[in-house]
Amino acid sequence: MKKARIFSVSNQKGGVGKTTTTINLATALAAVEKKVLVVDLDPQGNATVSVGAKRRLGSKNSYTVFVGGENLKDCVCATDIPYLYVLPASKELLGVDIELADSEKPQFYLKKALEQADDFDYIFIDCPPAVGLLTMNALAASDCVIIPVQCEYLALEGVADLMKTINKIKKNFNPSLTVHGIVLTMFDGRSNLSKSIVNDVKEFFGDQVYDTLIPRNVRIPEAPSHGIPVMLYDYKSAGAQSYIKLAAEVLKREREFLIHG
Repeated sequence: MKKARIFSVSNQKGGVGKTTTTINLATALAAVEKKVLVVDLDPQGNATVSVGAKRRLGSKNSYTVFVGGENLKDCVCATDIPYLYVLPASKELLGVDIELADSEKPQFYLKKALEQADDFDYIFIDCPPAVGLLTMNALAASDCVIIPVQCEYLALEGVADLMKTINKIKKNFNPSLTVHGIVLTMFDGRSNLSKSIVNDVKEFFGDQVYDTLIPRNVRIPEAPSHGIPVMLYDYKSAGAQSYIKLAAEVLKREREFLIHG
């Protein structure tokens, strides 16, 4: 049976481009006819909105998978983008930490649910900007993590904190979890600070950093208001083109994984 490759897109800091990275990587892979599922675990539901799925929401979502025991396949929504599907979020996810606190092995609810997703090539989990039970479930279920890092002061500190969390998850719940890559977002080529952050992150993390830089580009924040990823909103924009390049890098690393294991 085919097993989907599962990515968590995570950073404990908010506003670094997690959702944008999630939906645009997912869209780029769907464009080359990979069947992709976006799992929206952020109670704000930005990934759900950004792929135009909000209007299709019913009573079944990622919360009902967690707490209600719903079958994941019954909760997944198709999008208008061929090969791209979404497990929508719900504001009720805010209560998951409390509701599942006394459950047996609450860190593995998502892992068990995703075992039903056997017909996808890739699954991208959009994590909330906090290390609670939702993020722990995402990391426990994932093969690897993509870490978006904004090109701003204190960026390294945020990544260092997340690395500690990843190592704890590896030790306690998911020994095969790896960092797929670190993507630098909101890069401003005119800013010495942005350039300095890029150099610092690459010096510290080396080959773990993707070569592609995601620039500050007005089309990126505009796109979600239209319910579509930026590469469909304005394919020729610098933001869209950068995510296409990033997707190519991700696929290259995936091919290397298949060769070397």
